[in-house]
Amino acid sequence: MTVPGVEVVVRPLVASDLDQLDRLERTLFDAAAWSRASFAEEIVADGRWYLGAERAADGALVGYAGIWFDGYDAQVMTIAVDAAHQGHGLGRRLLTALVGHAREVGAAQVLLEVRVDNAPAIHLYESMGFVMLGRRRAYYQPGNIDAYTMRLPLEDV
Repeated sequence: MTVPGVEVVVRPLVASDLDQLDRLERTLFDAAAWSRASFAEEIVADGRWYLGAERAADGALVGYAGIWFDGYDAQVMTIAVDAAHQGHGLGRRLLTALVGHAREVGAAQVLLEVRVDNAPAIHLYESMGFVMLGRRRAYYQPGNIDAYTMRLPLEDV
């Protein structure tokens, strides 16, 4: 689900998505945005799996998500949704796909960090079974914002 009446397709990110990905990242995260070069390396790196969410009507990228698998654990790298599409289930759809991928590759658990002031994301993660592990002080830069670490066990589930 996403904005009512707007079809969104979720698919793997590819190199030709980098311009749109860079624009969306800067719109959402401003000074804390990853660089285009970082994403160019990241979306093709071993053990990484990145998804893009695009509007079917015009191909505009409205969200993206990524996960890293180290052979045992999976780590959510990012889930980001354009402001116009937030609150309509797209973050849940992306996270569900990431967790599904973690299961497929045999991860024992999914880990993530989330800003302590991001109540909608914390609610999403908790509603999907993630449990709080602890707090990382001054984790998010710039601004030295704390992060909660969270875990979703996948073994025997």
